[in-house]
Amino acid sequence: MSDRDPRIAYGGKAVYGARVGILMLEARFPRIPGDMGNALSWPFPVLYKVVAGASPDRVVRNRAAGLLEAFLDAAAELVRHGADGITTNCGFLSLYQRELAAHVGVPVATSSLMQAPLIERMLPPGKRVGILTVSAATLSREHLVLAGVDPDTPVVGTDGGREFSRVMLNSEERMDVAAAERDILDASDELLARYPDIGAVLLECTNMVPYARALSERLRLPVFSIYSFIAWFHSGLVPRDFGPPGSGPPAEWRER
Repeated sequence: MSDRDPRIAYGGKAVYGARVGILMLEARFPRIPGDMGNALSWPFPVLYKVVAGASPDRVVRNRAAGLLEAFLDAAAELVRHGADGITTNCGFLSLYQRELAAHVGVPVATSSLMQAPLIERMLPPGKRVGILTVSAATLSREHLVLAGVDPDTPVVGTDGGREFSRVMLNSEERMDVAAAERDILDASDELLARYPDIGAVLLECTNMVPYARALSERLRLPVFSIYSFIAWFHSGLVPRDFGPPGSGPPAEWRER
């Protein structure tokens, strides 16, 4: 029996029911359903904090130079408000994984890239994970290593596309969604053409999530993203309640 009386409520937070805090870049591009910056994408409540000055250009093309303190302060604010775990909306912020985790004292998952080692262990012999990114030109070996990724992992970007990378990195307020999807599909075709041993795709860019289903259907391969990562992350922060041990299956499983 629990030492706590179930009729007693306990405080300590400003906000309840939102366990994941998301550090957001300061951007104005459209955040369509599936984008982690669209709150309707999540099956659970989340907390957001926009980091002033953290433009996509500065974070992706310029290694988030000079922004560490701003990210540390924003993460600490999310924890004070009630977050039990922290993530970010840019895979390039793997550069700050260690500092953020040390600063806030709660689990931190800065980058979708952190899934790569686990994905590789799940694949059949001879297969490996391939990464799609918004900017292959600036996703460095350091970004990969600090996320726990083998630096020789195949990486292809949408840099050469007509829509997606331009809109995201320049924070444009208008996006041709169909053209953006073509950029991502074209990049995936290049990834498999260059590396035929790819057994699963990992999306570095959190803004690619809306296209993951189309990508999986085109390639006939598993596609992992920040959405799959944070859904798993959240399931650890808030394990499902199956009721008292021995009480039988949850009510929704029982025959009516």
